Amino acid sequence: MSNLIIRRATREDLPAILELVRELAVFEKEPEAVTADLKIYQEVFDEKLITCDVAVVDNEIVGMTIFCDAFSTWKGRMMYLEDFYVKPGYRNLKIGSKLFDALIEECKRRACVLLKWQVLDWNEDAIRFYKSKNAEIETTWYNGKLWMDQV
Repeated sequence: MSNLIIRRATREDLPAILELVRELAVFEKEPEAVTADLKIYQEVFDEKLITCDVAVVDNEIVGMTIFCDAFSTWKGRMMYLEDFYVKPGYRNLKIGSKLFDALIEECKRRACVLLKWQVLDWNEDAIRFYKSKNAEIETTWYNGKLWMDQV
């Protein structure tokens, strides 16, 4: 796709990124789960807690990655991919591949030894995509979480 641009997101891109996150939540069958608002996105973006790359076609943001630095006590510096989404009408055009490749390059630039993320067990297209990138999909670890308003 000749008019595709992959670039680092700016603060002005955050409303479009949040909308893509909402679309992702609908796709993942949890539309009510997105409770973070634009103000929170702006705060964490300004604090450099997250970094985002966007895929732009004809001045429209059609895909994104949201990622952050992390640390593995076993392996060292790593990156965590929080969200990765491409609008349905733009899939199968290699946009996701270009976004993911840009993330891999950023990991290398930051001297990360590992990139980690989660994928739903029923999302066979995503699993196939990640495996095509030589990713290892773990099935032995359970996710843990603790909501701070419940402790």
